[in-house]
Amino acid sequence: MAKSQKRKAESRQAIMRSAAKLFRENGFDGVTVAEVMDGAGLTHGGFPRHFSSKDELITATLAELFAADAREPSLPMRDLHEFARAYLRSEHRGEPGTGCVFAALGPEMARAPRPTRDILTDAIERQIQKFVDIAPGEKPAERRVAAIGTWATMIGAMVLARIVNSDPLSEDILASARLFLDMEG
Repeated sequence: MAKSQKRKAESRQAIMRSAAKLFRENGFDGVTVAEVMDGAGLTHGGFPRHFSSKDELITATLAELFAADAREPSLPMRDLHEFARAYLRSEHRGEPGTGCVFAALGPEMARAPRPTRDILTDAIERQIQKFVDIAPGEKPAERRVAAIGTWATMIGAMVLARIVNSDPLSEDILASARLFLDMEG
């Protein structure tokens, strides 16, 4: 790869890393292209060389996040309840910029353009299948119910734990979700 092409690819990756963190921290509408570029150590004027619009940046960033997680999962994937316990931690709650994209951006992603939602739908189906593979249950249908129910509980608990402005209540939400899922397993 020529030096300039390599530099362009590196810049594109830096832009997406910056966007991934900022979007999860502040939402899609709460981040400007200039802030993303600044976070990547680049000037705003260079953005059009990489993306035609902020929507294209959002779609590409989400696709890269899901691809990276598929290559190297951030949490253990041996047992669904082990995964849930690792997910439902106060450290995860306190770091939305590096945490679960679904808990950080779920409501906003529901209003995303069709190409973005297509990527999200594929990522959700792949994640459900990963959870089915490690979920309890005798039959595939039972494991799918456990996978979807557990994941929905985890995301909902994380969203609620981030919403409240009371640390004790936030901790109670996370602990209760962990206990609930342990009882279900």
